[in-house]
Amino acid sequence: MAHNVRKAVFPVAGLGTRLLPASKAIPKEMATVVDRPVIQYAIEEARSAGIEEFIFVTCRGKASIEDHFDVDVALEAELRSKGKDDALEDVASTELPTGSFTCIRQGRPLGLGHAVWCAKALVGNEPFAVVLPDDVFLSDKPVLQQMTEAYDRVGGNMLAVVEVPREKTNKYGILDIGDDDGTIATVKGMVEKPNPADAPSTLSVVGRYILQPEVMTALDDQEPGKGGEIQLTDAIARAIGHQKVVGFRYEGERFDCGDKAGFVMANLAFGLRNKDVGPSLKKMIAQLSR
Repeated sequence: MAHNVRKAVFPVAGLGTRLLPASKAIPKEMATVVDRPVIQYAIEEARSAGIEEFIFVTCRGKASIEDHFDVDVALEAELRSKGKDDALEDVASTELPTGSFTCIRQGRPLGLGHAVWCAKALVGNEPFAVVLPDDVFLSDKPVLQQMTEAYDRVGGNMLAVVEVPREKTNKYGILDIGDDDGTIATVKGMVEKPNPADAPSTLSVVGRYILQPEVMTALDDQEPGKGGEIQLTDAIARAIGHQKVVGFRYEGERFDCGDKAGFVMANLAFGLRNKDVGPSLKKMIAQLSR
């Protein structure tokens, strides 16, 4: 019987080198897509999936992420005194309840697997989600909510997946799959960033996971993998044959906001849907297309 997923880990200790120079002094997770930072999209998605505890794995220079989700008494008082109710509502929507979010430091950048492992004591002995904020999804139903609903049916370790061009398999964790009903694919094996000629498929893991606590135990040995980093993919692969591991094909469009092109495309896609920005943006696009 599947258990509810109450906790989510947000690895936010990356340096954001792909967004330099913008990320030199501002965490990449605080880069704004239309009217809110990338990390807020991730939190809103997690909330929609019923997540109750939010665990940020941070590093030096990321304090603004914590501040963004904290209460700002002075700002709220100022907005209230000026009758700016809409702005006050927007600010209130960013706040996480006291005691619901925790920050823990990743002292050295040793890889995604290491970042997730840093949260082991906070996760405890229960299933948990991993949400990579760089991946922002535009979907009618939030992707993590889609996953938790599917997880309640099938359990195990669940990875969000999408088909990628074969020539790009060396940028992703790639699955070797068995049974596949078009939505849920049974995972027989996983390879981190294989050469295109060696990739077992073109089904790629993207930034949403629901994992069993045994994955944390598999990360205990701190064994480096591809690129000399401690890979989350390797720890999940060790569960194959002992626990169910499945790929979940989500409905929606993914934008890699850790990449300059993906970040611009996300702003366009979300901007066109925004009631305040959309009309002006459509006019500008039409003028540029002439």
